[in-house]
Amino acid sequence: MEKWEMYMEIKQLKEQGFKIRRIARKLGISRTTVYKYLERSPQEMAAWAAATKTRTKILDPYELLIHTWLSENPDMSSAQIYDWLMEKYDHFTVGESTVRSYVRELREKYAIPKETHQRVYEAVPDPPMGQQLQVDFGKTNQKTPQGKHIKMYFITFVLSHSRYKYVEWMDRPFMTKDVIRMHEHAFQYFGGMPKELVYDQDAYREARKLNVYFCRKADPESKGRIERVVGFVKDNFAKNRVLQNIDQWNESCMAWLERTGNWKVHNTTKKRPIEVFTLEKHHLKPVIKEISISTVDSSITRTVRKDNTIIYESNRYSVPLGTYQKDKKVYIEITADNRLVIREQSEGPVIANHLITFERGKLIQDRQHTRDRTKGIGAYIATVSTHFTDGETATAFLEEIHQRYPRYMRDQLGIVLKVSKAADQTVRDEALRECMKRGVYSATEFSDVLAYIQRQLQQNGAKQVDEEIKALHDIDLSDLDTEPDTRELAPYLDVLKGAAV
Repeated sequence: MEKWEMYMEIKQLKEQGFKIRRIARKLGISRTTVYKYLERSPQEMAAWAAATKTRTKILDPYELLIHTWLSENPDMSSAQIYDWLMEKYDHFTVGESTVRSYVRELREKYAIPKETHQRVYEAVPDPPMGQQLQVDFGKTNQKTPQGKHIKMYFITFVLSHSRYKYVEWMDRPFMTKDVIRMHEHAFQYFGGMPKELVYDQDAYREARKLNVYFCRKADPESKGRIERVVGFVKDNFAKNRVLQNIDQWNESCMAWLERTGNWKVHNTTKKRPIEVFTLEKHHLKPVIKEISISTVDSSITRTVRKDNTIIYESNRYSVPLGTYQKDKKVYIEITADNRLVIREQSEGPVIANHLITFERGKLIQDRQHTRDRTKGIGAYIATVSTHFTDGETATAFLEEIHQRYPRYMRDQLGIVLKVSKAADQTVRDEALRECMKRGVYSATEFSDVLAYIQRQLQQNGAKQVDEEIKALHDIDLSDLDTEPDTRELAPYLDVLKGAAV
């Protein structure tokens, strides 16, 4: 209702004899607001209403952004918009109630209605501190930057007394070993274990000797707290969010827990979960030793990044230099002693073995995976030279390439090593002799010469190649012995005399 309409309604009800309390109840406003309106004359009210229409609001600089969010996602709640603003702007200090009012005004201004769904819950007394942890699973359908939709799966944990939460996501359905591992992550996050768990499936009871209470599916009375957490994760964190990759997604969710999930005042307890949890955590049972988990399913993979690392639990773990290739994936396994084992093939040899850290944003690097940039090229040259019968000549050949292409030497050595490994000893030795004879010092030209010799051998059997060797594309290698014509600079300088600088 517009301010002027509200003013006229209050005036009419007052003239009809209604008391202030009844006017406030009838119009759905506070008694203070009724008094404030009655104190103004019609002239004062008109001036005030006009001033409020032109007054700048604190959220006006964000109007276009909020309007875009609402237009693209009409089902967004003001609470989610508040969370997104805090995520996007580190120093955002506007209160949630202000955001709620502003979003309501924008919905009216741009005619963007909001769908609402109501669910009824029955109040259940809170259990004692450290007594109960509720667990449940959920799934969402997330949009990717390419416009596709991917099913995402998550598991949620909430301590029933403090409402302190933990969430972890996967981009595939859960297996039993995943559930066990994520329970361990949750206990690490909480710093201990409760006395009992409440969830739908018996996937963990025997391993931890916990009291488990099984409830009916979607039972709001027996498991209402975790049901609300599942909805909270879906509606406040996941809804309308674009999925980049699973590691970034989990990292964003952890930040959301700190920023909103465990920080925002709970509607029922009227307290922040983080504040109550600081007391409840002292009532949890300590996690003395991590349980044994057999080999993790080989479908768990990670993409190797350009810096020869993989991401696991928001941390970077190194793999040997040279592992990276475009879209290269490696297989990971989490062992019982809390180590991250990495393989190039699911059953292949181990290429990296790291102790897992529970911190965030760390680089965990094996020193054997790094290179000494001052000595690495020399060692690499020595390694490649061993693939030739005349190692001394090979070293001289490679060092000359290094002088000509210092910035790309690793790529040059990589090419020579790759084509040499694929060829017979006699072929690569012959290619080396021809390149040295012709003064050809380039990995690609060495590859061309080697390929030519191989073709000649295939055509002539095992006979020695006697004919003059030509590189690919019919280029005569004798041309390399030709000196280019040179001219004096004087004629060019005469032409340039008088030219503007």
